[in-house]
Amino acid sequence: MTDVEASGAPVRRRLRRLAVLGVAALVLASIPWLWTTLTARGHVHAEADAPSADVVIVLGTAVAADRQRPSDRLAGRLETAAALVTSGRATVVLVSGDGGGTSGDEPAVMTSYLTERGVDPRRIVADPFGLDTYDSCARARQVYGIERALIVTQSYHLSRAVTLCRHLGLDVDGVIARCDGCGAALLAEKSVRDYFASGKAAWDAVRSRAPAIHSPADPAVQNALRG
Repeated sequence: MTDVEASGAPVRRRLRRLAVLGVAALVLASIPWLWTTLTARGHVHAEADAPSADVVIVLGTAVAADRQRPSDRLAGRLETAAALVTSGRATVVLVSGDGGGTSGDEPAVMTSYLTERGVDPRRIVADPFGLDTYDSCARARQVYGIERALIVTQSYHLSRAVTLCRHLGLDVDGVIARCDGCGAALLAEKSVRDYFASGKAAWDAVRSRAPAIHSPADPAVQNALRG
């Protein structure tokens, strides 16, 4: 072995160690994402193949700039939920979002949009404290007493939502929301974001985090079903 080859050997060993450490770190970082993906398997459906449930939960997101209309992605979620009600696959809609969000009152905008699309307002229940996916799931079970439901959001978000809800005691099936105008670049960006968000989801689940806002039991969903 030449002096040059001998001097290069430690460098190669360091590079190999770094590569191994990098792979190990990637595997560890991917565990939460794998948890959400594998747990949701078999519980994610296209709109046309959705099962039935008394309640469909629609997860909120930012509203449009005028603060009166849903954003394109939120509109897609609501249109999917309205179609589930119209087809008889769901009876009551729980719209869960941030009532004091920076973009506007998400549940109020969601309720208005659903009503415009023919959903009886007496069949819509608004949770203004669904501040994130975990809180929406936890409050659906703990505050509104829901045991079985469909949950609607876009494909990149759905596995995480289904997994969190099921972890928190809801028997849910996810329905992929419509996403008009969602190009490949946007879907890729949101998928990457959700990959990292799965870490927070796993941490919330492990420590059984309480929802940010505590509320007493609310019979609104059961009343809407009886009504």
